[in-house]
Amino acid sequence: MMKEWLIGIGLAVVIFAGLFLNVNVLPILFLAGLAFVAWFMMERRTAVAGAGRETPVKHQVSFDQIGGQENAKRELREALDFLKYRERIKTLGIRPLKGILLTGPPGTGKTLMAKAAATYTDSVFLAASGSEFVEMYVGVGAQRIRELFRKARQLAKKENKDSAIIFIDEIDVVGGRRGQHSHQEYDQTLNQLLTEMDGMSTTQSPLVLVIAATNRVDILDPALLRPGRFDRQIKVDLPDKEGRLHILQILTAGKPLSENLNLEHIARETFGFSGAQLESLVNEAAIAALRAGSNQITQEMFRDSVDKVLMGERTGRRPTDDELQRVAVHELGHAIVSELMRPGTVSHITIAPRGNALGFVRQIPEADRYLYTLEQLQEQINVALGGCLAEEHHYGNRSTGAQNDFVQASSLARTIVTCGLSRIGIVDEEHLPENVLDTEVRHILAEQERITREILRPYREDIAQFAFDIVREESVDGSVFRDWLSSIQDKKEQGEMKSSEAHRTPETVLLA
Repeated sequence: MMKEWLIGIGLAVVIFAGLFLNVNVLPILFLAGLAFVAWFMMERRTAVAGAGRETPVKHQVSFDQIGGQENAKRELREALDFLKYRERIKTLGIRPLKGILLTGPPGTGKTLMAKAAATYTDSVFLAASGSEFVEMYVGVGAQRIRELFRKARQLAKKENKDSAIIFIDEIDVVGGRRGQHSHQEYDQTLNQLLTEMDGMSTTQSPLVLVIAATNRVDILDPALLRPGRFDRQIKVDLPDKEGRLHILQILTAGKPLSENLNLEHIARETFGFSGAQLESLVNEAAIAALRAGSNQITQEMFRDSVDKVLMGERTGRRPTDDELQRVAVHELGHAIVSELMRPGTVSHITIAPRGNALGFVRQIPEADRYLYTLEQLQEQINVALGGCLAEEHHYGNRSTGAQNDFVQASSLARTIVTCGLSRIGIVDEEHLPENVLDTEVRHILAEQERITREILRPYREDIAQFAFDIVREESVDGSVFRDWLSSIQDKKEQGEMKSSEAHRTPETVLLA
């Protein structure tokens, strides 16, 4: 406040002197400008010096608190043993690692693993983001790098520890290939980081270990990845089913769960979820229990929370009754094809608008898959086309609601072609003529459309009836849907048996 008062008084004095005393104020304004520039630069230098003032993380995170990353944790612990047991490895002539690079999708636990590394090695832990080192002023980023390493060593000595860990998140911001940025500040900052890592002595105490995280390892400068800097690259990938179950068990510990809650079922439903998404899922389920005034978190709350994490919050859209009926018919088409081709995979059907979707069918994967055969890709195309073809059977036309389904089906058809699974055989995607690719994609989609239409044909009279139930209930569980589908199949089998008996030819009686 005092600073603003002084500036105001100074301006008033200058204006008064110029207007009433006929004093030439230009030199005064020039000197004031120089003083402002000097003050501003001092403030910037103070900010730079404060860039390394992070305090050690007091919250202790252990590897046992991280679920779903057993391989990554094992590799990281092995690398950290070089730092933890320095005297023992010295007898074997092993050089301690200078840097560890954690790569993988967002939300998989890279930051947690860096904190656990500090706990495991009893090291000082400082965290920074790549964007903190990027400034328009030349030399600021490089100065912050120097201050960060200096502060790490100071804090380690102050805490009486012989090692410090610097964690740099999103290192691709400053670690991209040199020469690709229009601003030279990026390259200077990276050069300073390379110098700091290259100049670190492996025998000094305290020892500084750099752990960095990125999901764009492909754009990093090769000098960062060479031995002697980031010696180890550890993949922190999305968890598999067992990993998701482990994460859910950790996250739900101490929470009031319903007795009939099946975490294994939730782990199956959340294929492709990261650890951060699973944490959000558990939190949303707890919020749903609070909103409902319940003392326990139920399976249904988790089911709705999965939809919320995947699709977003419910929107304020109010479709007309005709639109709701059409959406129900559309989603039933998806569900019938999915259930007939992969029994037991439909989790539930809903027409509650979420995000950009007016309704959707959530499926439970049979297992976590990373490879797909031609038949499996064709089945996914069938499921994607089931919605629009159900509309066509019932209404005689289609709607714009199938736009995303067509995009998905076309992408799957392109995958079939580029992976050499189509009738044209193995191809080179880069040299494949666009007209040949388009012709083959059209052929695949036309063939799968014909197959899907035949799958849905026996159910064209029954879809509309069950669609009314979906509109009335808004959401139908997969078990209810399977019961309905089984009853329809039983009726059709009985009808076929009666029809075959009615057309049976009477036996000819032979007389002796």
